[in-house]
Amino acid sequence: MSTRTDPSDHVVVTPNLLREWALPEASDSKYGRGTVLIVGGARRSPGAAMLAGMAALRVGAGRLTLAVAGSVAAPVAVAVPESGIVFLPETADGAVSGDGLAVAEKDLSSSDAVLVGPGLDDPDELKVMLSTLPSLLGEETVVVLDAFALGVLPGVPDAVSALAGRLLLTPNKGEAERLLERDLGDDLATDIAEIAERYGAVVTCYDVIAHPDGRVWRTGTGAGGLATSGSGDVLAGAITGLCARGASLEQAAVWATHAHAAAGDRLAVQVGPMGFLARELLDEFPRVLVEING
Repeated sequence: MSTRTDPSDHVVVTPNLLREWALPEASDSKYGRGTVLIVGGARRSPGAAMLAGMAALRVGAGRLTLAVAGSVAAPVAVAVPESGIVFLPETADGAVSGDGLAVAEKDLSSSDAVLVGPGLDDPDELKVMLSTLPSLLGEETVVVLDAFALGVLPGVPDAVSALAGRLLLTPNKGEAERLLERDLGDDLATDIAEIAERYGAVVTCYDVIAHPDGRVWRTGTGAGGLATSGSGDVLAGAITGLCARGASLEQAAVWATHAHAAAGDRLAVQVGPMGFLARELLDEFPRVLVEING
Protein backbone atom coordinates (compact mmCIF):
# COMPACT_ATOMS: atom_id res chain seq x y z
CA MET A 1 0.00 0.00 0.00
CA SER A 2 1.32 3.43 -0.95
CA THR A 3 2.08 5.84 1.89
CA ARG A 4 2.55 8.81 -0.40
CA THR A 5 0.57 11.99 0.26
CA ASP A 6 -2.41 12.68 -1.99
CA PRO A 7 -1.44 15.84 -3.99
CA SER A 8 -4.96 17.16 -3.46
CA ASP A 9 -4.17 17.27 0.28
CA HIS A 10 -1.89 20.27 -0.08
CA VAL A 11 -0.66 22.93 2.32
CA VAL A 12 -1.73 26.51 1.55
CA VAL A 13 1.21 28.91 1.79
CA THR A 14 0.49 32.02 3.87
CA PRO A 15 2.69 34.63 5.56
CA ASN A 16 1.88 33.03 8.92
CA LEU A 17 3.05 29.64 7.68
CA LEU A 18 6.30 31.19 6.49
CA ARG A 19 6.85 33.01 9.79
CA GLU A 20 6.61 29.67 11.55
CA TRP A 21 9.06 28.20 9.01
CA ALA A 22 11.74 30.83 9.39
CA LEU A 23 14.67 31.06 7.02
CA PRO A 24 18.17 30.50 8.43
CA GLU A 25 19.58 33.50 10.25
CA ALA A 26 21.75 35.67 8.01
CA SER A 27 25.46 35.58 8.76
CA ASP A 28 27.57 38.74 9.02
CA SER A 29 30.01 37.21 6.51
CA LYS A 30 29.36 37.03 2.77
CA TYR A 31 30.73 33.50 2.76
CA GLY A 32 28.51 32.57 5.69
CA ARG A 33 25.48 33.80 3.74
CA GLY A 34 26.23 31.35 0.95
CA THR A 35 28.00 31.17 -2.38
CA VAL A 36 26.01 31.02 -5.63
CA LEU A 37 27.14 30.09 -9.14
CA ILE A 38 24.89 30.77 -12.13
CA VAL A 39 25.75 28.85 -15.32
CA GLY A 40 23.99 30.45 -18.28
CA GLY A 41 24.10 33.47 -20.52
CA ALA A 42 24.69 32.39 -24.10
CA ARG A 43 25.66 35.11 -26.59
CA ARG A 44 22.03 35.89 -27.48
CA SER A 45 20.67 36.02 -23.93
CA PRO A 46 23.18 37.07 -21.25
CA GLY A 47 20.50 39.02 -19.41
CA ALA A 48 18.85 35.84 -18.12
CA ALA A 49 21.91 34.90 -16.05
CA MET A 50 22.23 38.49 -14.83
CA LEU A 51 18.61 38.57 -13.62
CA ALA A 52 19.01 35.24 -11.85
CA GLY A 53 22.22 36.32 -10.18
CA MET A 54 20.80 39.61 -8.93
CA ALA A 55 17.76 37.76 -7.56
CA ALA A 56 20.06 35.47 -5.57
CA LEU A 57 21.71 38.51 -4.00
CA ARG A 58 18.38 40.23 -3.36
CA VAL A 59 17.19 37.33 -1.17
CA GLY A 60 20.37 37.47 0.88
CA ALA A 61 23.00 35.21 -0.70
CA GLY A 62 26.46 36.48 0.11
CA ARG A 63 28.67 35.77 -2.90
CA LEU A 64 27.82 35.48 -6.60
CA THR A 65 29.69 34.18 -9.65
CA LEU A 66 28.26 34.24 -13.17
CA ALA A 67 29.63 31.68 -15.64
CA VAL A 68 28.61 32.93 -19.09
CA ALA A 69 29.68 32.72 -22.73
CA GLY A 70 33.12 34.20 -23.21
CA SER A 71 31.98 36.69 -25.85
CA VAL A 72 29.61 38.41 -23.39
CA ALA A 73 31.49 37.84 -20.13
CA ALA A 74 33.27 41.20 -20.03
CA PRO A 75 30.11 43.30 -20.57
CA VAL A 76 28.30 41.17 -17.99
CA ALA A 77 31.12 41.82 -15.50
CA VAL A 78 30.65 45.56 -15.97
CA ALA A 79 26.86 45.37 -15.77
CA VAL A 80 26.92 43.26 -12.57
CA PRO A 81 29.91 44.53 -10.60
CA GLU A 82 28.78 42.56 -7.54
CA SER A 83 29.64 39.31 -9.33
CA GLY A 84 32.72 37.31 -10.16
CA ILE A 85 32.89 36.07 -13.77
CA VAL A 86 33.86 32.83 -15.49
CA PHE A 87 34.44 32.94 -19.27
CA LEU A 88 32.82 29.80 -20.71
CA PRO A 89 33.85 28.39 -24.09
CA GLU A 90 31.23 28.71 -26.80
CA THR A 91 30.32 27.27 -30.16
CA ALA A 92 30.58 29.14 -33.45
CA ASP A 93 26.86 29.93 -33.13
CA GLY A 94 27.31 31.54 -29.72
CA ALA A 95 25.95 28.72 -27.57
CA VAL A 96 27.83 27.75 -24.42
CA SER A 97 29.87 24.60 -25.13
CA GLY A 98 28.68 21.61 -23.17
CA ASP A 99 32.16 20.15 -22.87
CA GLY A 100 33.69 23.37 -21.53
CA LEU A 101 32.25 23.32 -18.03
CA ALA A 102 35.55 22.25 -16.49
CA VAL A 103 36.79 25.86 -16.65
CA ALA A 104 34.30 26.55 -13.83
CA GLU A 105 35.34 23.52 -11.77
CA LYS A 106 36.72 25.57 -8.86
CA ASP A 107 33.46 27.48 -8.52
CA LEU A 108 31.30 24.41 -9.06
CA SER A 109 33.09 22.49 -6.33
CA SER A 110 33.04 25.34 -3.81
CA SER A 111 29.57 26.83 -4.32
CA ASP A 112 26.73 26.12 -1.93
CA ALA A 113 24.15 26.30 -4.74
CA VAL A 114 24.45 26.17 -8.53
CA LEU A 115 21.80 27.25 -11.03
CA VAL A 116 22.10 25.92 -14.58
CA GLY A 117 19.97 27.08 -17.47
CA PRO A 118 19.14 30.80 -17.62
CA GLY A 119 19.97 31.98 -21.12
CA LEU A 120 21.32 28.65 -22.40
CA ASP A 121 19.80 27.79 -25.76
CA ASP A 122 21.35 24.65 -27.30
CA PRO A 123 19.76 21.35 -26.17
CA ASP A 124 22.57 19.16 -27.50
CA GLU A 125 25.22 21.18 -25.67
CA LEU A 126 23.12 21.10 -22.51
CA LYS A 127 22.91 17.30 -22.57
CA VAL A 128 26.70 17.16 -22.59
CA MET A 129 26.91 19.78 -19.86
CA LEU A 130 24.46 18.03 -17.53
CA SER A 131 26.20 14.69 -18.05
CA THR A 132 29.46 16.32 -16.91
CA LEU A 133 28.04 18.43 -14.10
CA PRO A 134 27.75 15.90 -11.22
CA SER A 135 31.44 14.99 -11.31
CA LEU A 136 32.47 18.65 -10.91
CA LEU A 137 30.25 19.55 -7.96
CA GLY A 138 31.00 19.65 -4.27
CA GLU A 139 29.52 16.79 -2.29
CA GLU A 140 26.77 18.95 -0.76
CA THR A 141 26.25 21.48 -3.56
CA VAL A 142 22.58 22.02 -4.36
CA VAL A 143 21.62 22.13 -8.06
CA VAL A 144 18.73 24.17 -9.49
CA LEU A 145 17.77 23.62 -13.13
CA ASP A 146 15.79 26.07 -15.23
CA ALA A 147 14.78 26.72 -18.85
CA PHE A 148 16.43 24.53 -21.52
CA ALA A 149 18.22 22.50 -18.83
CA LEU A 150 14.80 21.12 -17.89
CA GLY A 151 13.80 20.12 -21.41
CA VAL A 152 16.79 17.83 -21.87
CA LEU A 153 16.62 16.20 -18.43
CA PRO A 154 14.74 13.06 -19.58
CA GLY A 155 17.69 12.35 -21.91
CA VAL A 156 20.34 12.29 -19.16
CA PRO A 157 19.12 9.71 -16.62
CA ASP A 158 22.58 9.14 -15.15
CA ALA A 159 22.83 12.81 -14.21
CA VAL A 160 19.35 12.68 -12.67
CA SER A 161 20.36 9.70 -10.54
CA ALA A 162 23.60 11.37 -9.48
CA LEU A 163 21.78 14.54 -8.39
CA ALA A 164 18.82 12.92 -6.63
CA GLY A 165 18.18 14.42 -3.23
CA ARG A 166 19.86 17.74 -3.99
CA LEU A 167 18.00 18.73 -7.16
CA LEU A 168 15.39 21.46 -7.61
CA LEU A 169 13.44 22.05 -10.84
CA THR A 170 11.61 25.23 -11.88
CA PRO A 171 9.53 24.34 -14.98
CA ASN A 172 6.80 26.31 -16.64
CA LYS A 173 3.89 24.26 -17.95
CA GLY A 174 5.55 23.56 -21.30
CA GLU A 175 8.72 22.38 -19.61
CA ALA A 176 6.64 20.30 -17.19
CA GLU A 177 5.17 18.49 -20.18
CA ARG A 178 8.65 17.74 -21.50
CA LEU A 179 9.69 16.40 -18.11
CA LEU A 180 6.61 14.16 -18.02
CA GLU A 181 6.94 13.33 -21.73
CA ARG A 182 3.18 13.83 -22.08
CA ASP A 183 0.56 16.56 -21.93
CA LEU A 184 -0.49 17.92 -18.57
CA GLY A 185 -3.75 16.67 -17.14
CA ASP A 186 -6.54 18.54 -15.39
CA ASP A 187 -4.84 18.59 -11.98
CA LEU A 188 -1.55 20.51 -11.98
CA ALA A 189 -0.70 19.42 -8.42
CA THR A 190 -0.88 15.74 -9.36
CA ASP A 191 1.34 16.28 -12.40
CA ILE A 192 3.97 18.30 -10.52
CA ALA A 193 4.02 15.70 -7.75
CA GLU A 194 4.68 13.05 -10.41
CA ILE A 195 7.64 15.05 -11.74
CA ALA A 196 9.03 15.39 -8.23
CA GLU A 197 8.82 11.65 -7.63
CA ARG A 198 10.21 10.71 -11.05
CA TYR A 199 13.29 12.93 -10.80
CA GLY A 200 13.88 12.79 -7.04
CA ALA A 201 13.62 16.58 -6.99
CA VAL A 202 11.70 19.39 -5.39
CA VAL A 203 9.65 21.06 -8.15
CA THR A 204 7.96 24.45 -8.35
CA CYS A 205 5.59 25.25 -11.23
CA TYR A 206 3.22 28.22 -11.15
CA ASP A 207 1.48 28.02 -7.76
CA VAL A 208 2.44 24.41 -6.97
CA ILE A 209 5.51 23.19 -5.08
CA ALA A 210 6.03 19.44 -4.70
CA HIS A 211 8.52 17.29 -2.78
CA PRO A 212 9.50 13.80 -3.97
CA ASP A 213 8.04 12.32 -0.77
CA GLY A 214 4.58 13.49 -1.90
CA ARG A 215 4.18 16.72 0.08
CA VAL A 216 2.57 19.56 -1.90
CA TRP A 217 2.21 23.28 -1.19
CA ARG A 218 0.17 25.87 -3.08
CA THR A 219 0.62 29.62 -3.00
CA GLY A 220 -2.37 31.93 -2.90
CA THR A 221 -0.89 35.03 -4.52
CA GLY A 222 0.38 36.04 -7.92
CA ALA A 223 -0.70 38.10 -10.90
CA GLY A 224 -0.84 37.64 -14.67
CA GLY A 225 1.87 40.25 -14.98
CA LEU A 226 4.42 37.63 -13.90
CA ALA A 227 4.05 36.04 -17.33
CA THR A 228 6.77 38.24 -18.77
CA SER A 229 10.26 37.76 -20.18
CA GLY A 230 12.82 37.12 -17.45
CA SER A 231 10.34 36.44 -14.65
CA GLY A 232 11.26 32.75 -14.47
CA ASP A 233 14.97 33.63 -14.30
CA VAL A 234 14.25 35.87 -11.30
CA LEU A 235 12.37 33.08 -9.53
CA ALA A 236 15.10 30.50 -10.22
CA GLY A 237 17.76 32.89 -8.94
CA ALA A 238 15.81 33.64 -5.76
CA ILE A 239 15.41 29.94 -5.04
CA THR A 240 19.13 29.38 -5.59
CA GLY A 241 20.01 32.26 -3.28
CA LEU A 242 17.85 30.86 -0.47
CA CYS A 243 19.38 27.41 -0.93
CA ALA A 244 22.83 28.96 -0.64
CA ARG A 245 21.77 30.64 2.61
CA GLY A 246 21.06 27.20 4.06
CA ALA A 247 17.35 26.74 3.45
CA SER A 248 16.21 23.23 2.60
CA LEU A 249 15.17 22.62 -1.00
CA GLU A 250 11.47 22.67 -0.19
CA GLN A 251 11.78 25.70 2.10
CA ALA A 252 13.66 27.66 -0.56
CA ALA A 253 11.10 26.74 -3.21
CA VAL A 254 8.09 27.61 -1.05
CA TRP A 255 9.52 30.90 0.23
CA ALA A 256 10.81 32.07 -3.15
CA THR A 257 7.64 31.09 -5.03
CA HIS A 258 5.54 33.02 -2.52
CA ALA A 259 7.89 36.03 -2.53
CA HIS A 260 7.99 36.08 -6.35
CA ALA A 261 4.19 36.08 -6.51
CA ALA A 262 3.89 38.68 -3.75
CA ALA A 263 6.38 40.91 -5.59
CA GLY A 264 4.16 40.59 -8.66
CA ASP A 265 1.13 41.59 -6.60
CA ARG A 266 2.93 44.68 -5.32
CA LEU A 267 3.95 45.74 -8.82
CA ALA A 268 0.45 45.10 -10.15
CA VAL A 269 -0.71 47.84 -7.77
CA GLN A 270 2.22 50.20 -8.33
CA VAL A 271 2.59 49.84 -12.12
CA GLY A 272 -0.48 48.01 -13.37
CA PRO A 273 -1.57 44.38 -13.67
CA MET A 274 0.56 44.01 -16.79
CA GLY A 275 3.59 45.76 -18.18
CA PHE A 276 5.95 45.66 -15.22
CA LEU A 277 9.41 44.25 -15.95
CA ALA A 278 11.14 41.22 -14.50
CA ARG A 279 14.00 43.38 -13.26
CA GLU A 280 11.51 45.42 -11.24
CA LEU A 281 10.71 42.30 -9.22
CA LEU A 282 14.25 42.38 -7.83
CA ASP A 283 13.75 45.49 -5.72
CA GLU A 284 10.58 44.04 -4.21
CA PHE A 285 12.18 40.88 -2.80
CA PRO A 286 13.87 42.46 0.25
CA ARG A 287 10.67 44.33 1.11
CA VAL A 288 8.52 41.20 0.83
CA LEU A 289 10.91 39.19 3.02
CA VAL A 290 10.95 41.93 5.67
CA GLU A 291 7.15 42.11 5.65
CA ILE A 292 6.85 38.35 6.16
CA ASN A 293 9.32 38.37 9.01
CA GLY A 294 7.42 41.22 10.64
